[in-house]
Amino acid sequence: MRIEPMTLALVAGLYFAGLMLIARLTAGKALNSDFFIGSRQSPWPVVAFGMLGASLSGVTFISIPGWVGGSQFAYFQMVLGYIIGYAIVAQVLLPLYYRHGYTSIYTYLKQRFGWHVHKTGSVFFILSRVVGCAFRLYLVALVLHTFVLVHFGLSFWLTALISIALIWTYTVKGGIKTIVWSDLLQTSFMLIAALGALWFVASQLAASSWDGIKLMAESSYSQVFFFADGWSDSKNFYKQFLSGVLIVIVMTGLDQDMMQKNLSCKNLKSSQKNMYSFVLILVAVNFMFLLLGAGLYLYAEAFNVPLPEKSDLLFPTLALGHFPVELAMVFVLGLLASAYSSADSALTSLTTSFYLDILDKGENEQINTRHWIHLGFSLLIFVLVVLFYYSMQTNAIDALLQAASYTYGPLLGLFAFGMFSNRQPKGRLIPMIAVVAPILSYLLANYGSAWLGGYQFGYEILLINGGLVYFGLWLVSRPINYKSLD
Repeated sequence: MRIEPMTLALVAGLYFAGLMLIARLTAGKALNSDFFIGSRQSPWPVVAFGMLGASLSGVTFISIPGWVGGSQFAYFQMVLGYIIGYAIVAQVLLPLYYRHGYTSIYTYLKQRFGWHVHKTGSVFFILSRVVGCAFRLYLVALVLHTFVLVHFGLSFWLTALISIALIWTYTVKGGIKTIVWSDLLQTSFMLIAALGALWFVASQLAASSWDGIKLMAESSYSQVFFFADGWSDSKNFYKQFLSGVLIVIVMTGLDQDMMQKNLSCKNLKSSQKNMYSFVLILVAVNFMFLLLGAGLYLYAEAFNVPLPEKSDLLFPTLALGHFPVELAMVFVLGLLASAYSSADSALTSLTTSFYLDILDKGENEQINTRHWIHLGFSLLIFVLVVLFYYSMQTNAIDALLQAASYTYGPLLGLFAFGMFSNRQPKGRLIPMIAVVAPILSYLLANYGSAWLGGYQFGYEILLINGGLVYFGLWLVSRPINYKSLD
């Protein structure tokens, strides 16, 4: 039974009203210390659970189930690598950040290297997070436009503008203090929607839901490990596992967005508890989304449902066109949660980094300046979302991870050089190295297979990218008597 667009719009309106209520209750005096790090009073269990929403986002909620059709469960190999990556973040990076009381983690680069590295690292974070946020918001705006707002005569650009305007409205005052608590609600809706869809699909595939889940787990879609084709296969286990480790280090440990929530905890011990609890749940939830993907394809085959042209639209097509009305409404809530839980924290972290790292403002200065920065990033993300709508051809999660391999590589190289080298690079050459390394990595990934016996690069190009930055810094540096900040 197809749910009416007006009903979907009403559900979305009620959901947004709930977010505004949370913002009103948590914003307090709206001081910069509340906006940036929640005055370091966030309970770690709340942070851990809420981080799931920001990490999963619309990319996991929508894109991973659709990705199963082309890659089976190969993505789970990367998820296993996440476990090692989060352990490294918890034991190496978090102690560094807490020891020095950082609000922006890129202050480390300033203290270790000086002005040029600090600005370079901050710019690459801003670039990475703007692109990542736009990818995630694009997915949800696409679904809202296709299944809801197009029926009211709205164009896609207006759908995107409404989406980003709503996020700006409830985050502009409270920042991270609001987000920690709103993410708790949003993660709950996301998981309830995914579990409800999994259970319903399973019940339609077999005599009982448990039999249906077993059918998904034993289907041709459920292959997890890929060894047969060796290193030339982009789905090779070792490449995927290594990519998972690296992606967590850069997209969590070196990312102001994710670290800002961890740094809002009361102390290092609480933050580490948050990290370890979070990763265990994250692994289980990612497997659930892969299992759901297998179920959606089996459901489409069993009931002769035509597959959408874009795999990212598989889940919403079935949920809004073939699921019971009640479950469809829950899906809409999960969809909105997946969008807002990542985009709201991204806007906050971008504002934080630009305010503290680019403008070098003090934490207690000029709230109006912070508001203008927040608005500026909202408009920039809106423009990118519209561009993605007219240009994107590949699956969204694949596109996101490919982009991250190039934009986060310089951050990996900069932090690694700071922590494991006692050399000091010449500042003015660093921005050039950070720009050249991703370009060389891109050329190698796209044209280097002929030189390497047919080897196909996957997301492990991130390691090459970071390594080029590290090597470049070594070439333009000199040994110094330096006692590491570690």
